[in-house]
Amino acid sequence: MTDDLICPCPSPTNDSFPISTHSSDLSTPPLFSEPHHKQDNTPTESFTGKWRVRDRMRTFSVALILCLNPGVEPPDSLRSKNSPRLECWIDPTGAKAVENIGQSLQRQYERWQPKARFKISTEPTREEVRKICISLRKQAQDDRVLFHYNGHGVPRPTQTEEIWIFNKDYTQYIPLTIHDLLIWMGTPSVFVWDCPLAGLVVKGYNKAAAERKNDQAKYGGVTSIPDFQANNIHLAACSETELLPVDPLMPSDLFTSILTMPIKVSILFFSSKNKHKVPWAENITLDKIDALPGKIADRRSLVGELNWVFTAITDTIAWTTLPRDLFLRLFRQDLLVASLFRNFLLADRLMRHYGCVPVSHPALPSTYKH
Repeated sequence: MTDDLICPCPSPTNDSFPISTHSSDLSTPPLFSEPHHKQDNTPTESFTGKWRVRDRMRTFSVALILCLNPGVEPPDSLRSKNSPRLECWIDPTGAKAVENIGQSLQRQYERWQPKARFKISTEPTREEVRKICISLRKQAQDDRVLFHYNGHGVPRPTQTEEIWIFNKDYTQYIPLTIHDLLIWMGTPSVFVWDCPLAGLVVKGYNKAAAERKNDQAKYGGVTSIPDFQANNIHLAACSETELLPVDPLMPSDLFTSILTMPIKVSILFFSSKNKHKVPWAENITLDKIDALPGKIADRRSLVGELNWVFTAITDTIAWTTLPRDLFLRLFRQDLLVASLFRNFLLADRLMRHYGCVPVSHPALPSTYKH
């Protein structure tokens, strides 16, 4: 073998590549001979315990409350000709549209929690909402209950902590106080608010929760007080002074669509905003997006691989941004909650394009520029 084929080895006198002269160290490459490479770096029990989620939770009970009232515009929210129409990707003016929208929303949530029990109420009355909440809380016991509210067909939330539903004859809007909803839903619960001034509802809920805790501490002792603020989670489409986005190329329930179908919305959003920059973006349609093969749970498929990449990106953003305790609670404790918060990071980015700032409780650090 010629000398030029032999890998040159630095001489022992070369200060930049020192080689030990001890026979016991001859098998150790120079790059791995530092003291910290020889230490026992096995994680200790106290270290691993900080990253292990011991208190797992589940969200198997979901209430879908849809106040759409197609064909009748709320008095404080008149739509223009360019306003988006689709609700859960369905035209709300068709036959049996409201029922189909409810079923479509259920299927969208089932992508993230197939085993969940659903209660759908379209154009509900106060009594219907009360029965659904109490029933799901009784079934769930100590598990989480998710309450999804679509208020696109009713007036905006009020400054006195009220949202709107209907009377029995669907001839009047009836206010529902956040305090009543707080009692019916109990804790732990997850709330999704897709309506104008949604942040006002979150603010009102936290105010009602604090007042109830103070009242119970004052008159009823402190041993049986549930901490509604600490145990409950809120995701709201916009702040307390903002209206919902208006883009005819996107669905009317854009916030809900991002939370439940992030890949579809991402492709649609990118193609609609880059038609003049990217040649193929002009040819993207909803039908083509729906025709993408595969399922979220199947990583070997196209849709599954896209979701896998999306999960890796959002988890990394959350891991590097959130406090550790908050990350573990929101992204590792509950399968459905983790999926919603991953998608919420995308919502925080996309909704700001329309001048909306989504709100969450607990509040997250800013991630939309990450």
